[in-house]
Amino acid sequence: MNADQATIFAIILAAFILFIWGRWRYDLVAMMALLAAVAAGAVPWNQAFSGFAHPAVATVAAVLIISRCFLESNLIEVIFRRVSRPNSSVARQSFTLTGLVSVLSGFMNNVGALALLMPVGIRISHLGGNPPSLYLMTLAFGSLLGGLTTLIGTPPNIIISTFRTENLGQPFGMFDFTPVGMGVAFTGLVFISLLGWRLTPIRKGQSSKKEKFEVENYYTEVRIAEGSIASGKRLSELMPAGGSDIQFKGLLRGQSILADLAGEALQVGDILIIKTNVDSLNDFIKSNELELTGEKKIDLGESEHTELMEAVVMNDSRLVGRSASSICLRRQYAINLIAVAGHDAKKLKRLHHIIFHPGDVLLVQGPSESLTGVVELLGCLPLAERGLKLGPAKDMLLPLIIFALAIIGSAAGMLPVEIAFASAATAMILIGMLTLQQAYESIDWSIIILLGAMIPVSQALESSGGAVLLAQNLIQIFGQYPAAVVLAALMIWTMILTNVVNNAAAAVLMAPIAYDTAQAMGSSPDPFLMTIAIAASCAFLTPIGHQSNTLVMGPGGYKFTDYWHMGLPLSVIVILVAIPLIMWFWPLSSS
Repeated sequence: MNADQATIFAIILAAFILFIWGRWRYDLVAMMALLAAVAAGAVPWNQAFSGFAHPAVATVAAVLIISRCFLESNLIEVIFRRVSRPNSSVARQSFTLTGLVSVLSGFMNNVGALALLMPVGIRISHLGGNPPSLYLMTLAFGSLLGGLTTLIGTPPNIIISTFRTENLGQPFGMFDFTPVGMGVAFTGLVFISLLGWRLTPIRKGQSSKKEKFEVENYYTEVRIAEGSIASGKRLSELMPAGGSDIQFKGLLRGQSILADLAGEALQVGDILIIKTNVDSLNDFIKSNELELTGEKKIDLGESEHTELMEAVVMNDSRLVGRSASSICLRRQYAINLIAVAGHDAKKLKRLHHIIFHPGDVLLVQGPSESLTGVVELLGCLPLAERGLKLGPAKDMLLPLIIFALAIIGSAAGMLPVEIAFASAATAMILIGMLTLQQAYESIDWSIIILLGAMIPVSQALESSGGAVLLAQNLIQIFGQYPAAVVLAALMIWTMILTNVVNNAAAAVLMAPIAYDTAQAMGSSPDPFLMTIAIAASCAFLTPIGHQSNTLVMGPGGYKFTDYWHMGLPLSVIVILVAIPLIMWFWPLSSS
């Protein structure tokens, strides 16, 4: 090992440690790694930001814009009528939902596809009297499996295809991932539908059909207003009005929070801390003439009215580790926090003092014109409306034609994939499907920064000979075994990385190692690159491995360790199915 290799190894190792630690966001860690590599001379000054001109970066941005276009439409909602059938078995419902999200994920952003279908899964769970936890993890994993099937299904596929162009002169085609990806996805869907959903833990309070866990089970505060009919009454007298879905958790009187509410007569100014769903909360407030403490006057700007929105706190949200009070949510962002469903909400404390965690679900109120943008600015993902506006998709014909032309153009080799999809994204803006502001908001800039920063670091790993050194060590350990064992070792290591860092980062760093391993073995690089593409997208073991996993954590009531229950056997199945398929469709012979 020479000095250059030792330097880049040290930088990458430090980046991995910081990725796992989670103190700083992964895009900041990636930028720190890039700057360290530049300072150490591993990356030349004039190539420091070459990663942002990389075709993979442009392709990912274009796909995110196109996905937002479909999110803004009601095309998918038309399909909901066929899915929302309460008389089907859980296995059949799981297969239908997971299959649908997989198909969508093959052609749009995984998180976007999941956000569209999450409310459907929740609705079906309510209709069947089952906990949402039976459906939401299967949906999240289905979105990851679907991304395996096409070039644009997930960033790792795009990264691997671009890497192939740089090293072999030709990219992977639009559907080159389909034979292996489809086989893995279908096998995964069958496992999830027959057995996987049974492995998801059912928490206390979720097992009974009469005690359903609902994503609407929010912690919130209501005040006894002047003239309220609740003044002078005991809590037991309010229960018939609120129904059985109201749970009283505490009473704030002056500066004291009372947990023992038995026999307490309510007074004007008292604040009740309650747990309930949105519908019951609305009925409870109206029937008892109460008011929400979080509903305060806000600057409407150009909007004529306010609206409510549910949003999930993502891993990289600026809300994580902070409260509404500490971030000055109302003053700085002109939105009200109405209620919270999540980790810290279960502790008895004031609404504006609740510390936010990834996976928490927030009910917020703000100006209708700007609420979505503000929620996304905070790093939260708005959930599709519960009402499910069913209707004709008359506005979607032209965008679908544009999207189809982009797929055909890139699949036929008429246009590079980045040009085809950048053209499609631009065309959708020009025809008015998205405003320019919505297009910019739809891009996950943290992923763009991550890719732009890590690509030069990955290139430094290759140019320094570090990737060759790692490949030689891999062959030294596994070279005595069949090639399938080497592929399995690469897949397992990449799966471990993608579960603790980021799928794009795992693909960027492992691609040169896989390529050099193939070169050292005298094999075709294609099966090795395909192995990395599959493995980097299979983050089934942790809620932090992929945003889809984080998104369902709060609504599903999952704990960190719950993902192993279904994720570990699913990962093993992926390895057992993917390796033979890769070797069949992508022979090791380089001839």
